[in-house]
Amino acid sequence: MSQFNIDHLTTYCYNQPVFLKSHVCRLYPHSQGYQRLLSYQLDVTPNPLGRSQGVDLDGNTVIKLWFEQPTQQLQIRSQAQVETLQTNPFEYLLDDGGERLPIDYPSSLRSQLLPYLNPPVILPQGGDPVAVELAEELLHLTDYQTLRFLNDLNQRIYSQCNYVTRLEGDPQTPGITWRTKRGSCRDVTVLFAAVCRAVGLAARFVSGYQEGDPDQQEYDLHAWVEVYLPGAGWRGYDPTHGLAVADGHISIAASPYPRSAAPVQGSVTPIQPLWESGKPLETSLETRIHIEGCR
Repeated sequence: MSQFNIDHLTTYCYNQPVFLKSHVCRLYPHSQGYQRLLSYQLDVTPNPLGRSQGVDLDGNTVIKLWFEQPTQQLQIRSQAQVETLQTNPFEYLLDDGGERLPIDYPSSLRSQLLPYLNPPVILPQGGDPVAVELAEELLHLTDYQTLRFLNDLNQRIYSQCNYVTRLEGDPQTPGITWRTKRGSCRDVTVLFAAVCRAVGLAARFVSGYQEGDPDQQEYDLHAWVEVYLPGAGWRGYDPTHGLAVADGHISIAASPYPRSAAPVQGSVTPIQPLWESGKPLETSLETRIHIEGCR
C-alpha cells in the first residue's frame, strides 16, 4: 500500500489571443479496485464560464470546461491525493482455460470486450503485420502460456526499444515503433496492445503517473497497457519499465483508443483570422508534475 500527493500543472501558451472552445479533462484519478482517491482539486486559469463532471463510456471521470473571455494562456492544475492498494501484481487465479492462448472468452464476455479486441481502424484488417509477426514468434517461444507470453512480451519491448520523450502527438503505429526500436511510453504501449490483440487478448491503453526514482525532480505523464484475464480482470503491464503494474502506478484514464484516454482535449480559435493577423496560430505546451509518495 502506498500514498501519493500529485501536483500536475499543464500550461498552453498561444502566440496571439484566442477563443477557447470547450475542453475535456481526464485528470481525475480512478477510485476503484487497486487505488482509492482521497482528495481532488482542479483549478483552471482563465476561470471557466462553467464546468460539468461526468463519466464516459470507459468509466473515466471527465470534467468538461467552457469559456467566455479570450486569452493567450490556458493553465490547468490538477492536485490529488491517492492511495494505491496493489502490492503484489500477481496475486490472482485465472479461470479454467485462461492459462493458455488463445483464450476462449465466453460469448457474453466477448461481446463486451469487442472494442478491446479489435485493432484501431487506422491499421490493416487483422492488425499490424509487424505486431502479428512478433506475436507469432512469442507464442512459439512461450509454448502458448498466457502469463509467460505477457511477461516475455513486456521484457522484449523493454530491453529492445529505446525510450524517447514526446509530449505531443498521437502514438506511432506498432510497426514503426518495433522496426525503429524506439518510442515514447504511449508508443510502446500501443505496440504491446497490438501484439496482445493479435493473439486474441483484450487490451486497453491507460494513462496516468508512475512514481519512478524517488530522487528524481521532474516527472511526465505515463502510459501503460492493461490486459483482460478471465478470473483476474484487468491487469497492467508497463513495457517502458519492464514491470507488472502494482502500487507504484496511478491511473487516471483507460480506453481501447489512446485519444480517448488523453488527459486534456480541446481546441482554440484565433480572434483574428490568418488573412487578417498575418501569422498562423502557434501553441507551446509546458507540463510540470510533482509527485510525493510514502509507503
